[in-house]
Amino acid sequence: MGSITRGLSNNITTGGVILPAGITNASVSAVTSFANASGGTLILLSTQTASSSATISFTTGLDSTYDEYIFKYINVHPATDNVAFRFNGSTDGGANYNVTKTSSKWGAYHDEADTAGGLEFSTGGSLDQSTAVQILTSVGSVGNANDKSVSGELIIFNPSSTTYVKHFISRGNFVTDSDYSIDSYTAGYMNTTSAVNAIQFTFASGNIDDGIFKLYGVKKS
Repeated sequence: MGSITRGLSNNITTGGVILPAGITNASVSAVTSFANASGGTLILLSTQTASSSATISFTTGLDSTYDEYIFKYINVHPATDNVAFRFNGSTDGGANYNVTKTSSKWGAYHDEADTAGGLEFSTGGSLDQSTAVQILTSVGSVGNANDKSVSGELIIFNPSSTTYVKHFISRGNFVTDSDYSIDSYTAGYMNTTSAVNAIQFTFASGNIDDGIFKLYGVKKS
């Protein structure tokens, strides 16, 4: 019996539990899961894959279990060229997506030809007590060529609160129809003391041709 195998076997209880002394740089890769994950751990709640979808809606999973939820959108490709990627919230389980929002957004941009770059505040994407959809792409819109898409994340804090507004932060990167890379930032709050229990993603026009959407809860400390 090798020394690593013998050392590990000596640190396993009769109930099959690995003792702390048995977890080393040589053996930890064999562990498949850890119980009682610490605060800040991401818990995957659901995954959706778009396929010529008009919308992607999450109508379950947003509740009081977690104080923070993270949506990750990965290689989301529009069917229509030059369209903004957006989201909205609902307080009635997805029957209506019309939560009032105040927000600000800006982006850093640079083109493939290295002829232009800079920072820009997005007046059109910043909302002022509006129920309109919130744009998550700024200083341009997503192109629909095969090599173009948008990826990023949307964080919503304590959506089930019935006392406070619901703060949100988003950061993503996308490629425009004119070959600009845009690093896009959006932040604001959904101005409601009702629980926000559904979130919907859309493009400004046309379907979501492809893309992966994941919802995570952030484990409380």
